[in-house]
Amino acid sequence: MDPVIVVGAGPVGLSLSLALARLGVPSVVLDETTGQEDTRPARTAVLHQDTAAFVGRLGCADTLESDGTRWTAWRTMRRRRLLERIAFAPQAPDGAAPATAVSPVHLPQHALTRALRAALAHEKLAEIVTGSRLAGLEQDEQGISAHTRGTNGTWWRGSYLIGCDGPRSTVRKLLDIRFPGRTAVERHAVAALRCELPWPGEALLHRSPPRHGGGPGSEVSARPLPDGIWRLDWLLPPGRELVTPDALVARIRDSLAGWTTESPADANGTDGGVAPARGRGHGRLVPPYELLDTGVHTVHHRLARRWRRGRAFLAGDAAHLLGALGTQGLDEGLRDAENLSWKLGLAWHHGAGEVLLDSYQAERRGAVAARLRAADQALPLLRDGRSARWRTVLPGAVRGRSTLLTDGHLSRGPLGAPPVYARSPLAPPVTGPVVETLPGAAVTDVPVTASDGSVVRLRDRLGQGLLVVLVAPGTGVWDRRHWQSAGLMPRLADAVDALPMAAEILVTEAYPGAAAHTVLLVRPDGHLVTALSGVRPAEMAACADAVRGTAYGQDAEPERARQPERTGDLGVSRDGGAGEGGAGAGEPGEGAAGASGAEEGEHGAGGAAAGRTSAVDPARTSMLHSEDD
Repeated sequence: MDPVIVVGAGPVGLSLSLALARLGVPSVVLDETTGQEDTRPARTAVLHQDTAAFVGRLGCADTLESDGTRWTAWRTMRRRRLLERIAFAPQAPDGAAPATAVSPVHLPQHALTRALRAALAHEKLAEIVTGSRLAGLEQDEQGISAHTRGTNGTWWRGSYLIGCDGPRSTVRKLLDIRFPGRTAVERHAVAALRCELPWPGEALLHRSPPRHGGGPGSEVSARPLPDGIWRLDWLLPPGRELVTPDALVARIRDSLAGWTTESPADANGTDGGVAPARGRGHGRLVPPYELLDTGVHTVHHRLARRWRRGRAFLAGDAAHLLGALGTQGLDEGLRDAENLSWKLGLAWHHGAGEVLLDSYQAERRGAVAARLRAADQALPLLRDGRSARWRTVLPGAVRGRSTLLTDGHLSRGPLGAPPVYARSPLAPPVTGPVVETLPGAAVTDVPVTASDGSVVRLRDRLGQGLLVVLVAPGTGVWDRRHWQSAGLMPRLADAVDALPMAAEILVTEAYPGAAAHTVLLVRPDGHLVTALSGVRPAEMAACADAVRGTAYGQDAEPERARQPERTGDLGVSRDGGAGEGGAGAGEPGEGAAGASGAEEGEHGAGGAAAGRTSAVDPARTSMLHSEDD
């Protein structure tokens, strides 16, 4: 079968190609650029626990630790009062930190892209070709062809094509898919600088700070990076007023002086006995700092009408833009890549029906739509000051403004929690025992014992096939040779061997809410399929069939035959294509607009951590009021 064509060589496109290579699927990454890095230090990425684990499995774990920073805590302040401080447990070498206490990873985006490129360079099944631009697409029942222009202009033939080519996606335009939404939802002034702050290693969200003219609604965040570097973001008032260099420097000096000359307040709101400084520029000391980079980041919220058309898919910024209130565009793009890669792996090796391929749009578009819908509900309350409407817009919730402002950063609630694919087309009927993890939610990252006797984290085994996890208290003190042939294990091994897709058996001593001898079935992307009481071969097989998008006992049906579709420039005859690349389209790869999905030349970042989950209803995806719809 022909390779998969990935258009765009940003973090999403590169991670998708790497994930496919791990599944034995060849791919070619078409990169419009020359491969030159954008090394601006103010362009950063913040990865949640699940997306950091995904990137780590692709061969970039060392980069996350060497070039990234795991925050030690998160602070939320209002004026001089500390409202909340959440401490993160350190990540032990053996991964023993509790899953709910692992800090997010903050790193320069160019470091992430460089690490992904380096990992891809060692893959025999993947190739990046630079210096070409996508000009046309043609697909039929056998595959899809892409026409590129430029240095490596030619026709490329593939089995599937994924557009990871950024906000101005050429793939999306050639597929004639609309991209409605809202422009300039938020604007931030951004600076990267090297200095010492009173809370080393801790991230901060400061509401209504007493400095730089801070009044109701003003905000500034500070997030640490390696080598004493901090990224600072100031929320700008609505409008398109020019942010001059002098005005930005004034914000920097005011913020640093306010943080370093006034003792941080405690949780009770006292000021530590230090009288606040008065006036702007009087009686204040600005600590030494080195300014490295500045910019203005504008957040847009958009959602593509469709994420799949035939053999072509959209992912990352080509499919969605978000970033207000700490939501993470790059995180969602990496989840797109992880979700789509294992489904394309099944399709490439074994064929796939429409249900499996359509489930990508149902799950991922539904999840991002829910995130955007939550932001649309919260923004008028937080930015317009209409607190009287809280109970009508958020029924049954009496939630502080600070909670809503930090949920996206801390991976909590509808704005930040990892998605739950509760109504996925791949979800089997829920008949098993209740565990703490909902069906369709991301599993808890517990320690597990693999068949070779090694003890690893559950997330370390994701990405290949199904995981079958047996909860067996006390196995940790046994020799593996004894428990592998005792109790439920022989029957479980036979049931796993009979499954219609590849699966691996893992054993854990405990799982939240699970009784002894509970069997968990986990998808390759880490979402729970179901929990069963004991070994139930027929139910396990039925669940595996559901994950493949087929009825129990049936093989995956091939995709429906289609008439050839033509889009874009097709003035050059097809040659059937080769298995090597062309170039990315639209913007210079996914993430070229920043981690939060801003337009070209803007910065992206944000904060997140592990936390609660929220259900996603893929049927309720109409949430944007488009100005160009």
